[in-house]
Amino acid sequence: IGGAGVMAAVAMVTAAAGGGDFSDLREIKKQLLSVAERSRERGLQHSGKWAAELAFALEPLPLSELPPPPVLTEEDARDLDAYTLAKSYFDLKEYDRAAYFLQGCKSQKAYFLYMYSRYLSGEKKKDDETVDSLGPLEKGQVKNEALRELRVELSKKHKAQELDGFGLYLYGVVLRKLDLVKEAIDVFVEAAHVLPLHWGAWLELCNLITDKEMLKFLSLPDTWMKEFFLAHIYTELQLIEEALQKYQSLIDAGFSKSTYIISQIAVAYHNIRDIDKALSIFNELRKQDPYRIENMDTFSNLLYVRSMKPELSYLAHNLCEIDKYRVETCCVIGNYYSLRSQHEKAALYFQRALKLNPRYLGAWTLMGHEYMEMKNTSAAIQAYRHAIEVNKRDYRAWYGLGQTYEILKMPFYCLYYYRRAHQLRPNDSRMLVALGECYEKLNQLVEAKKCYWRAYAVGDVEKMALVKLAKLHEQLNESEQAAQCYIKYIQDIYSCGEVVEHLEVSTAFRYLAQYYFKCKLWDEASACAQKCCAFNDTREEGKALLRQILQLRNQGETSSTEVAAPFFLPASLSANNTPTRRVSPLNLSSVTP
Repeated sequence: IGGAGVMAAVAMVTAAAGGGDFSDLREIKKQLLSVAERSRERGLQHSGKWAAELAFALEPLPLSELPPPPVLTEEDARDLDAYTLAKSYFDLKEYDRAAYFLQGCKSQKAYFLYMYSRYLSGEKKKDDETVDSLGPLEKGQVKNEALRELRVELSKKHKAQELDGFGLYLYGVVLRKLDLVKEAIDVFVEAAHVLPLHWGAWLELCNLITDKEMLKFLSLPDTWMKEFFLAHIYTELQLIEEALQKYQSLIDAGFSKSTYIISQIAVAYHNIRDIDKALSIFNELRKQDPYRIENMDTFSNLLYVRSMKPELSYLAHNLCEIDKYRVETCCVIGNYYSLRSQHEKAALYFQRALKLNPRYLGAWTLMGHEYMEMKNTSAAIQAYRHAIEVNKRDYRAWYGLGQTYEILKMPFYCLYYYRRAHQLRPNDSRMLVALGECYEKLNQLVEAKKCYWRAYAVGDVEKMALVKLAKLHEQLNESEQAAQCYIKYIQDIYSCGEVVEHLEVSTAFRYLAQYYFKCKLWDEASACAQKCCAFNDTREEGKALLRQILQLRNQGETSSTEVAAPFFLPASLSANNTPTRRVSPLNLSSVTP
């Protein structure tokens, strides 16, 4: 009777979660409260917390509508004593002891806790051994010894179709830990079908999907939970616009108070480097949930990028008071020391974070950055490699590896890693410029030109792509294209309205002055030469050129009119610092990617 009862209960929950519509928020709240309780009974704390946080964002239910307690089967009743005892040991992290008292239990709940205790016991021993025997940078040779046995037992149950949604989730986790990714994905999809309300299975699925193509081929259940999953996976895959649309529709559906959604939106803005927006959302989030520690390391990354020392210091002290032994707290303190250029101390805190959780991605990447600052390239490479082992989608780790091999003057390696970073962030100009530099070192100049042009086309963050492109054209004696690039570069710099601290502005003016001089366009040449006089490094050359122009004019040399029209500096540039856009677009059809 027990098995049939469980399957009926599962079928009921599956039916309840059906359809991706949010018209009945009360029903959704009931489902969330129910699954939060069921997750907690099985020791799945994070899934329980996620469901509870989401339920809290919805209106409270009246007494008459609260979900009823789960129906107990005969098997549940038989195992109740052993389960109650074992659960108390499990909560105290005495996993082996819990598993011992659950041997031979037949009910789904007790069996899950038995297998989960054995799994966590193996993980705990593995982590303890990793911390004891190896520094966090040694290659982790320690394995969870329990995994193979668990896989054999769970696969038998799976074949006999005796696993419920939670059991399937655990089976998937075991397969993933054994690097059987394809099988793990199938099992997690099955778990999502059997128990769509369990967030843990969806989250595991997120970690295994590497691109949009994989996502297309998954047959996922049509449930409102799928919307949360898609929003999350879009954020992970850097498809930020789609992710923000999903989150906006979830807010409109009634989840506007959800701190989970607010934090995810902040992370999404962080990923597209919209720093001001992300900062304001994080500040709002801290008002709503002042003791929250999750995602605070991302918040600290933003403060670090903006060099906001007082705010970062306050955040570090604040988190230290809440819980100093949390991974995120250690990362925030590490960022604080890094901003103060105390890189040894920063690396120490990132190491501490990794002792607390060796699979924490952010800390590996940040530690790689610190070792780079300390000129310890071999340690940096190891740290970045660990980050990639944890998550192959971390573009910062691929980019970091590219930089380390650049320092080691190994351009072929660089190229491989920068390419990987570029695949993950196709519209990030920094990756494209780095790729271009690599191609240049390898003397593949056509490829380099394509990269620089593309970097400019996607919106060059550091405003360096055009200069690099111009210098390439110079090298290849393509003076017209070089001049075009320099003109465009100067226009871009001045149209930003920022104070020009770009060293390359003087280079651009010097090149243009000489170019116009060769073309016998005296007015344009003297306008550029006068600009050169404003910069220390080109002042003398500018003056010399002005003298030459004056001399030639006195000798009666006339301005040439044979040069193609687009090549002149707008007249306004010599008068004030804002050039008008009177230049025709670059003729780079031959090198457009």
